[in-house]
Amino acid sequence: METPLVVIAGRPNVGKSSLFNRLVGRRQALVADQPGLTRDRLEATTRVGGRRIRLADTAGLEEAPPESLAGRMRAGAASILEQADLILFVVDARSGILPPDQHFGTWLRRLGRPVLLIANKTEGRTGYNNALDAYALGLGEPLLVSAEHGEGISALMSSIAEALPPEAEGTEDAAEEDETPDEDAPEKPLRLVILGRPNAGKSTLVNRLLGEERMLTGPEPGITRDAITLPITDRDGNSYQLVDTAGLRRRARVQDEIEKMSTGASINAMRFAEVVVLVVDAVDGLHDQDLQLARLVEREGRAMVVVLNKWDAVEDRDATRKAVSDRLERSLAQLKGIPVVTMSAMTGAQVHKLFPAVRQVYATWNKRISTSALNRWFEDALSRHPTPAVQGRRLKLRYVTQATARPPTFVVFGTRAEATPEDYRRYLINELRQVFDLPGTPIRLDFRGTVNPFDKKE
Repeated sequence: METPLVVIAGRPNVGKSSLFNRLVGRRQALVADQPGLTRDRLEATTRVGGRRIRLADTAGLEEAPPESLAGRMRAGAASILEQADLILFVVDARSGILPPDQHFGTWLRRLGRPVLLIANKTEGRTGYNNALDAYALGLGEPLLVSAEHGEGISALMSSIAEALPPEAEGTEDAAEEDETPDEDAPEKPLRLVILGRPNAGKSTLVNRLLGEERMLTGPEPGITRDAITLPITDRDGNSYQLVDTAGLRRRARVQDEIEKMSTGASINAMRFAEVVVLVVDAVDGLHDQDLQLARLVEREGRAMVVVLNKWDAVEDRDATRKAVSDRLERSLAQLKGIPVVTMSAMTGAQVHKLFPAVRQVYATWNKRISTSALNRWFEDALSRHPTPAVQGRRLKLRYVTQATARPPTFVVFGTRAEATPEDYRRYLINELRQVFDLPGTPIRLDFRGTVNPFDKKE
């Protein structure tokens, strides 16, 4: 039996995202006192009243023309409600029952899915009294909660568990077995984060990869606000946790509080990524902000693939490709050889090239090199380009070893090794990258001095 789907619905600003965070047990959805903050569906798997469920937070239901942003948000919410095993219809007890609540309450009754009516923000006498008006919606007895303060959540969890379809025999035992660590279990999905400036086509790319209109798209920049995590498997059977993020602008331009929250969620998602796909609008070319994002990814030590999206709209492709390659080479020397994939997410042209590039850069990011091979290379590198003299004394670098992968990190030991000049460090990194085939991945090279017991002490 599949994990039951529980969907939270209601008009804007009734506290759906606060309730989602409370039931999931962590702050996953962005929350602010502003209507229409949630736009894309946010999902998480959690346990409620002893039952394992898929919980979905949706955009606020409101009447609007189908072609408008609000209309597209409503259509996205409506599509998932039709698949729900249980709907949590949330109303705001502080403001009372409004015409939109009545309209969508009637629509939910006609939908024919199981519904629990939840009166949120019931803290205080006004909230409690207004909650009783919810009986008029014809959706049964309202469950009184305060998602912000955690009141009534335990009773709500029990009600959710009771309202779900009964479990098949042995389902719970099987679920517990699934959660037990197994040495033979498949590897965890690769965490793949889509990053880029607003309107570069990130959500369109995610929809194309998923094969469905999962993410809200349109001509308006900055539609995506939350960092949305989605499971996906490529044609070779490799599993991914695909994360779509909000577009990132220069810090000086980010004034709105909601955009600041979205920016924080995007950067946080990038820090937990294994591979970052940096989506660039090929028509606009590579902007300074794109390079700033690439440098941020490199500083965090993540693997990266650059996608030149909207390639079908580029007139002079040879000139564009050369301009991008030259600028990457000039501005991102620390990521020399980074994979660049040209595609059109809108038409699907060349999108199939993305996952092979991701697997390639991920393998490089995970690469380990034996100490013996490293030191054979190290001796050759030192003989071809001897260490420089610092303060009149030549450095004595003795050996090198790999400390970790993800990204490849090496440690060079030697007398006064920590004084190695920056240009010689770059020489060794470039040699490492070329000899051991480490294109496009951050390389960390640390230098640690060793104590010479024959040095005269002061």
